[in-house]
Amino acid sequence: MRRVLALLGLPLLMMAGCAEAGTEPTGPGLPTDHHEVFEQRATAVAQAWRPGAAWSTGYVPLQEPTVLVGDPEFTDETKLAFNAGWYREQVPLPPRRPDDGSIRFPDDELRVPLITAAEAYRQLDQGDPPPCAGRPKDPGTPPPANPPDGPDAPDAPVSSEPQAACIPLTVTNVELGSAPVHTSRGEAQVPAWLFTIEEIDAVVARVAVAPEAVGALPEPVAPSAPAPQDLVSAQDIESVDGTTLNFRLGVGSCDTGITPLVQEHDHVVVVGGTVVRSTGVCDDMLRLEPVAVTLRAPLGARPVLDVVNATPLRFAAG
Repeated sequence: MRRVLALLGLPLLMMAGCAEAGTEPTGPGLPTDHHEVFEQRATAVAQAWRPGAAWSTGYVPLQEPTVLVGDPEFTDETKLAFNAGWYREQVPLPPRRPDDGSIRFPDDELRVPLITAAEAYRQLDQGDPPPCAGRPKDPGTPPPANPPDGPDAPDAPVSSEPQAACIPLTVTNVELGSAPVHTSRGEAQVPAWLFTIEEIDAVVARVAVAPEAVGALPEPVAPSAPAPQDLVSAQDIESVDGTTLNFRLGVGSCDTGITPLVQEHDHVVVVGGTVVRSTGVCDDMLRLEPVAVTLRAPLGARPVLDVVNATPLRFAAG
């Protein structure tokens, strides 16, 4: 059972302009051959989907192992620090390896070995922040009281350093708990080390599952025929809200007529999109374009595959 859906809100004149020579525009402005190309390729991707046993019996995460629990209410400084992985611990980290923990899936439970809090912190911490203009590296050291200015002041160095102050996030407590994680078997409650951070309201959770218990994503099996130029890849999933699937397409800077497409099966969902390529001079920058489609049923544990590369999509970080 499957369905193809195109979503595009364009004025009537733009719809007609998107049709290729020798074709008649159909539906919301997408030429029939594009519908057929997507449908044929999506069907091939869905039929080739043969994940290993770990997909349905093990732990295969579909997002990064660092999870925010709660609303962090980031400032520019704290968001920069979180994204960069700048931390400093102010409490001792339990060195003992805990007993095995349980991953709680919607319909099952799985016992897995865990890592220590110290190991989790080493994975979380990506080093010290660099010094930023006007702010010291150590947040406890005040900046100069009267920095030189005027015509005799030295020229400021040209730098690509971030404009927000470079400060680390301060860990004030750590305990073993759990965090929600998107997995191949739906959203699960996964054992995690929970780090309390002084500068933000949310808890930073680092998944505590030992590496040997973490399954890898299956190797994609893409159709042998190359994808048409106007067919674009889905890059990742932003969110799922009931039957609404929000994802991002990888498009060119000058592409227009961006149309998300979905083909829905009982065991898998295939997504992608089409664009109208620019005929003028344009750069080669990839742009992530947020789009949304409506499913006939909630996504559940069904994987979402990219129509171009047949890759199972992960959830975007943050």
